[in-house]
Amino acid sequence: METHANHQLGVPSQKETASAAHAWKFFVFSLIGIFVFFVPVTVNGSSSIMLDHIVTWLRQLAPGAAPLYALAVIVLGAVYPFVAKTWNKNKVNLVFSVLKVLGVPVALMIYFQAGPAWLLEKDMGPFLFEKLVIPVGMVVPVGSVFLAMLVGYGLLEFIGVLVQPIMRPVWKTPGRSAVDAVASFVGSYSIGLLITNRVFKEGKYTVKEAAIIATGFSTVSATFMIVIAKTLDIMSYWNLYFWVSLVVTFLVTAVTVRLWPLSRMSDEYYEGKGDPEKVIKEQFWRHAWAEAMAAARGALPIGRNIWENLRDGFIMTMGILPSIMSVGLLGLMLAKFTPLFDWLGYLFYPVTLLLQIPEPLLAAKASAIEIAEMFLPALLVTGAPLVTKFIIAVVSVSSILFFSATIPCILSTDIPISIPKLLVIWLERTVLTLLLVTPLAYLLLP
Repeated sequence: METHANHQLGVPSQKETASAAHAWKFFVFSLIGIFVFFVPVTVNGSSSIMLDHIVTWLRQLAPGAAPLYALAVIVLGAVYPFVAKTWNKNKVNLVFSVLKVLGVPVALMIYFQAGPAWLLEKDMGPFLFEKLVIPVGMVVPVGSVFLAMLVGYGLLEFIGVLVQPIMRPVWKTPGRSAVDAVASFVGSYSIGLLITNRVFKEGKYTVKEAAIIATGFSTVSATFMIVIAKTLDIMSYWNLYFWVSLVVTFLVTAVTVRLWPLSRMSDEYYEGKGDPEKVIKEQFWRHAWAEAMAAARGALPIGRNIWENLRDGFIMTMGILPSIMSVGLLGLMLAKFTPLFDWLGYLFYPVTLLLQIPEPLLAAKASAIEIAEMFLPALLVTGAPLVTKFIIAVVSVSSILFFSATIPCILSTDIPISIPKLLVIWLERTVLTLLLVTPLAYLLLP
């Protein structure tokens, strides 16, 4: 009776108030996330996205603190696998835990400028520490705060329903994987792989679907892309770079799902128990809105969401920084002092030559070195022409698989896929990315 009277008086019911609050959360937080990650803003004559300006401001606030902070994170990251008791979980974890420990003395030598002359050359240790370790160490945790808004209040679910009709025919995965794919791309490979593994174990993906998502969408996050763009001085093309990377990555995946080994993987579910999704064939906007509101309703309060994302982002940073210091340095040493990546580069040289990429041998070598660490290609082509820099920046993202992070992450899931198969997928993705991005670079860049 009272509710009816309130309705007559124009007082919103409890249900209407709740749905209005959820809609408010959906629009406001999603728009903040979109603004911080995608809208270029000019501050002090420099045009970049807001996240980049925030990180720059933090670094200027206490210039001496940033290297010390990075050093502390490296030490914590080296200790963490032993505290969490994950260091000897499998052979891959064991190898990477040792490499993380080795990253500590390297970082200390660079910070205190005490060590072998080759390590202290400006294009070796100092470059790795100042251009990669410090920016990544700050961008990932700060970015994770705003990712809480971008991916936590229904935007991904809304997009997921709308793109359901194209997921199965194009990528051979269920519509629900759209959320996973975009979370992986915008968020991070670790978040994406966490979601993929959980959904796979719930019986909502087959082995093949889980492998497609893990190797086709779980690339580095937008925050990592900012570091690549800054390293290569292409932040003025940020939106072009981001969207071209996203489109090329997803197009490459549409091809690799039709090639061996992904095409021949099992259609079985985890432990034989499957829960295929309900297919929506009409009223997509209505269903998309309902899914978004359900996500907003079930979302954590903003303070807790930010805290959990910040915590996860920091743990992820602890895993990455010591790996960059060891695996990244190892990659740079192999690139500078051995012909290994020159030899590997010849795998891609016919492609880069045929595509008439400026400095084709350098582009081929940069494409090959990506398998060690996704930041290394950018370091090789800093002095290259703009077209080459742009192409290699996209290759770094679209190739997805590299030994310093994504490959160990995939191997630590329950998805049954071997290192040889991952290497074949990497080779396919790198060649396809070069073929797709080169004409786009020539067409879209000035």
